[in-house]
Amino acid sequence: MLDHKNSAAPPCVPSAEDAEADFRRRPRRRGRVLHEAIYQATLDELTEVGYAELTMDRVAARAKASKGSLYRRWPSRVELVVDAIRHAVPKFVPAPDTGDLRAELISQLHQFADHVNGPAGEASRGMIVELMRNPELREAFQKHLIDPVLAPMMEVLRRGVVRGDVRPGALTPTIARVGPTLLRQHILLYGPPIEDEVLLEIVDEVVLPLVRAEPDA
Repeated sequence: MLDHKNSAAPPCVPSAEDAEADFRRRPRRRGRVLHEAIYQATLDELTEVGYAELTMDRVAARAKASKGSLYRRWPSRVELVVDAIRHAVPKFVPAPDTGDLRAELISQLHQFADHVNGPAGEASRGMIVELMRNPELREAFQKHLIDPVLAPMMEVLRRGVVRGDVRPGALTPTIARVGPTLLRQHILLYGPPIEDEVLLEIVDEVVLPLVRAEPDA
């Protein structure tokens, strides 16, 4: 026989009505504090139930915010999700200029791997499948989200061209995306974390042979 006294109730997200009532009883949050709570609630919902089941009501309930505060800033869940993902992606910076092309490429891809291995990366990974299914979401991502690792990778390659380590023809967005794209593919197929040996293999067997200048160039 089950001991109902000792059995714990399963955790659940509060209803939208409960969240509205709770919101009115709490000190009002504004600006950055409120937005941070909503962004985090959106990422948590994406991770837990996916984009298909995410609703503005659920996000408001999880963030303990009013639905009005969401709709005033984000008229639709597409805009909310795009903004939350954009907020979660760190600002990638070019790897330090060491004069060593291989070391710089490894450092640059490590930045990206650290992100996709983490909690925010988990929500981002889940969005890839949804982008394939949802044309509206895909269009919004293409319009508002620029690949954040592209510019730093281009800078690493540009420095390599200046030093004579990288052939000039390799300084293109397509080639700069090769390393990050292979990391994304690996984590989608095998899941996190991306091990160092995988990253080194991508650099040594794909990226370096693709971009290196010929010795007599």
